[in-house]
Amino acid sequence: SWYDFGMGALGDWGAHLIDTAHQFLDLGLPYEVDPIYLESHNPFFFPYSSTLSFKFPERGNMPPVEIKWFDGINNQPPLPEGFGTSVLDPNIPPPTDGSRFTEKLKPGKIIYSKELTFKGGSHGSTLSMIPSENAKDMASKLPFVPESPSNHFANFLKACKGQEQCRSSFDIAGPLSQVFTLGVMAQRLGTKLLFDRKTKQITNNPLANFLLQGSAPRKGWEEYYRLA
Repeated sequence: SWYDFGMGALGDWGAHLIDTAHQFLDLGLPYEVDPIYLESHNPFFFPYSSTLSFKFPERGNMPPVEIKWFDGINNQPPLPEGFGTSVLDPNIPPPTDGSRFTEKLKPGKIIYSKELTFKGGSHGSTLSMIPSENAKDMASKLPFVPESPSNHFANFLKACKGQEQCRSSFDIAGPLSQVFTLGVMAQRLGTKLLFDRKTKQITNNPLANFLLQGSAPRKGWEEYYRLA
């Protein structure tokens, strides 16, 4: 299976979707991060556009997974046949002047499995099947999912007050942030990185491994600088 994400800068991955995928697919950390496309890369600035490949090994009875990240205005993921049009997540607040977005919407997120293809807008927008006839044929076979009592934004506030369980918790977002860090390093250095998931070391690039470790933490803060 492989996944395409085309949702803006690497620092603003469509957090809710990727948190969910990371959690339920039990991805952990990748063993390889490869910048397969970099536009105007140089030692001083991040590229204007980039495509990164993150590879994860087999996990239990689940097959290997490749996640491809696309960023940049003119670097869009390939759209599957019958994609149709993008939709805006109705839970995203409009601009402060009350106007609606008029810019042509980007693809958002596309998920490919062995037999099915899904699409969705940005953030926590609802996924739909491509083509839509598949959804009708499978409607009776899909598991029941209770309707969410709150949207993506209200859930965070209610979780802080102990009223709901957070749907994008730090125990998921923490390791996911480590995945992002490896992607940013591959962008910066412009080279493939091989990562040992057990030792938490980059094995093919001493400079990258040095940057991964960073400077020594202040006394008393050591535990917060360790990779999970």
